[in-house]
Amino acid sequence: MNGKQVLIPESEMQRQRDLESELRLRFESEGKRPLAFVDTYGCQQNEADSEHLRGMLSRMGYGEASGPEEADVIVINTCAIREHAEQRVFGNVGALVHSKRVKPDQIIALCGCMMQRGETAERIRRSFRHVDLVFGTHALWRFPELLYRVIGQRERVFEIPESDGSIAEGLPVLRSGGSKAWVSIMYGCNNFCSYCVVPYVRGRERSRELPCVLEEIRGLVDSGYKDITLLGQNVNSYGRDLGREDFSELLRLAGEIPGDFWLRFMTSHPKDASPRLFETMAGSPRVEKHLHLPFQSGSSRVLSAMNRGYTREHYLSLIEEAKRAMPDLVLTSDVIVGFPGETEAEFEETLDLVREVRYDALFTFLFSPRPGTPASRLPDPVPKEEKQRRFASLVDLQNEISAEKHAAYVGKRVRVLVDGLSRDERFDLTARTNGGRLVHLRGDESRLGTFAEAEITGSSTWSLFGTISEGG
Repeated sequence: MNGKQVLIPESEMQRQRDLESELRLRFESEGKRPLAFVDTYGCQQNEADSEHLRGMLSRMGYGEASGPEEADVIVINTCAIREHAEQRVFGNVGALVHSKRVKPDQIIALCGCMMQRGETAERIRRSFRHVDLVFGTHALWRFPELLYRVIGQRERVFEIPESDGSIAEGLPVLRSGGSKAWVSIMYGCNNFCSYCVVPYVRGRERSRELPCVLEEIRGLVDSGYKDITLLGQNVNSYGRDLGREDFSELLRLAGEIPGDFWLRFMTSHPKDASPRLFETMAGSPRVEKHLHLPFQSGSSRVLSAMNRGYTREHYLSLIEEAKRAMPDLVLTSDVIVGFPGETEAEFEETLDLVREVRYDALFTFLFSPRPGTPASRLPDPVPKEEKQRRFASLVDLQNEISAEKHAAYVGKRVRVLVDGLSRDERFDLTARTNGGRLVHLRGDESRLGTFAEAEITGSSTWSLFGTISEGG
């Protein structure tokens, strides 16, 4: 797929901007300041998409509502990765029928990964008559046009284009503030892991041009953002469709941008990770020494059934290379328990891999069959109760390792980025280390959004505790 072929023409982007301006002028002429509420489910890519939705709404003249009850427009950005997330969406959308009765002119819109699936959109059409607008991931850039149709014609609009996807440069962004920002460097996925719906709802891999990515990062640094995350379903395959730069080169050039900030990225796919990537990370003081490298299973047989494209042995060799390049590397990962046909012995291989690697933290999931994926059609003889037992034993093992890893920080001074207010009444602030570890701190709110030296005085399974050092 050639990058120039998937770029939305500037004339089409200008048309969307013209519609934004027309709506804003209409509201102003009527003396209105309508409010919008965007609710997001799922991953960081969905969060980044929602920032674009908020940006477009702002250009259309909408202010931000604090909740759905006061909003004139409600946008729900959905996730299709797991059944639980989908059921939450259906439940919350159903409850909005009461909000619509109170405010009959309220517009309810659904978008994101769930809506890109035609059968889901059809269910919304039939069973959720209070929903006015449904659009898939490939139509996000056309949100002004679609909302304009709903407002102007008071008709229900469903826009689910079948497409490999496109790239729309120049979309407005309204970020939530603070010191953190996301930058999407590519979209879509070509991997077709047998359990995953992402390639079906996000389309094929398509990379943004390198100058556009670097320009956005420079703008964020100039605006004072300190923690910038590069996003993609598989960042390690960035640039392949362009036939030029690769991810290591992007990361190197981004790390050379002047300023005091941290760079991180997700998600890396093991089949495309390389020693060159680890060397680039090690060589840049601005790239966080944190690698999130999902392994999903410790069994090569299960990995093959998952269509992951690597073996247990290859994965462990990557971890060895990464640790050699960065001895203080913080490692996190994803793992699925209960993949169809996983035996007790194969699950034990997963536990053994966790013991060998000793992750700082794991994101653990029970297998959730996704309609239309190959894994959803596999025989699955293991009872749910047995899967729950295995899941609990994995969590117990990782909690023990995480507690030990965090205890090793006690007594050390570490550089942190102070990023929020602590919900722990014993502390004032939250911060993150270079490796992404959560730290609860005592200190003044004036340090929010700044780097500081922290003295680590305590730890738990999930976080660190400390104080901001004098002069830090």
